[in-house]
Amino acid sequence: MAASIPSSMLAVTHRPSNNNNKALALETLPVPVPAGPEEHLIRVHAVAITNGELRWPQPRQPADPVPGYDMAGTVAVAPPESPFPVGSKVYARTAFERQGSARTYSIALTGELGLMPRGINPAEAAAVPLSALTAWQALFVHGGFGEPAPAPSSGTGAPGTQGKSVLVTAAAGGVGMFAVQLARLAGVGRVVGTCGTTNVDFVRGLGAHEVLDYRAGPGYLAALGDERFDLVLDCVGGGTLAEAWKLAKSHGVVISVAEPAEAKRPASGVAEGVRTLWFIVEANSGQLGRITQFIEAGKLKTAIDSVYPFDEFEQAFAKAHSGHVRGKVVLGIADDV
Repeated sequence: MAASIPSSMLAVTHRPSNNNNKALALETLPVPVPAGPEEHLIRVHAVAITNGELRWPQPRQPADPVPGYDMAGTVAVAPPESPFPVGSKVYARTAFERQGSARTYSIALTGELGLMPRGINPAEAAAVPLSALTAWQALFVHGGFGEPAPAPSSGTGAPGTQGKSVLVTAAAGGVGMFAVQLARLAGVGRVVGTCGTTNVDFVRGLGAHEVLDYRAGPGYLAALGDERFDLVLDCVGGGTLAEAWKLAKSHGVVISVAEPAEAKRPASGVAEGVRTLWFIVEANSGQLGRITQFIEAGKLKTAIDSVYPFDEFEQAFAKAHSGHVRGKVVLGIADDV
């Protein structure tokens, strides 16, 4: 390991079984050492926090569980002939089975990394990979819609999208905001989003044809009348997911990124042939590269709800897990965020 890289670092750890009931803590841990032909050591600049990640099954890493799987940083150590050499500005969604990146240094694999889009800062970049990849895979891998044309061309329609419709719940959240934008870039004929009152204009600005305010009351979906959708992408779960089933048209699909949808299927009111699937987003450097092109072309934008300094990690995780954010909550690790 290069002499300029320290032997120890600060890291946020998540130990819910601690006797003092303080699950999150800032600890000093050894700097990880890259091993194998794919591993890069990344000097982390920023980490985006995903709502609910502290409730994911434990342990991720038995010895030192570190959260945070969306990051942006600079390559400090790279394997030979890597497309991301030392000094590259990168971002990534890293694998959930490894330690996360809420730490000064982290490990990312070649297949997880993308070059950080030009024109945005590390905090903005960290808010992209996990959410944008989830939306991409929901729409174009599992949802059956055709991918948008490569940037800068977009919005002209792709096979499997013209005349199609999609409903996105929590459209102002991390996954939802990218789903709305990507659906429009692919030429989906009708894109409807739901959100709270303060985010209606924001979601409309993302390109949604219609925006429904869930704070209008329990019957807010009645505004749709008899309209049904080819794809319902639910980012909320619970009762919202149960209602989502009734909004899919015959032989449509319900995709939930909050929880498996099958358990929420209502006993009645579901159209014939509606199917569902549950997936966990996969790291994909190629898809992330496509997303980067759209960001650099000004066709896709990210949003940050708030940025917290490293020593305010508890407040950052509490805000992210409140469920009421626009875009993502970001934890700044380096001083340049």
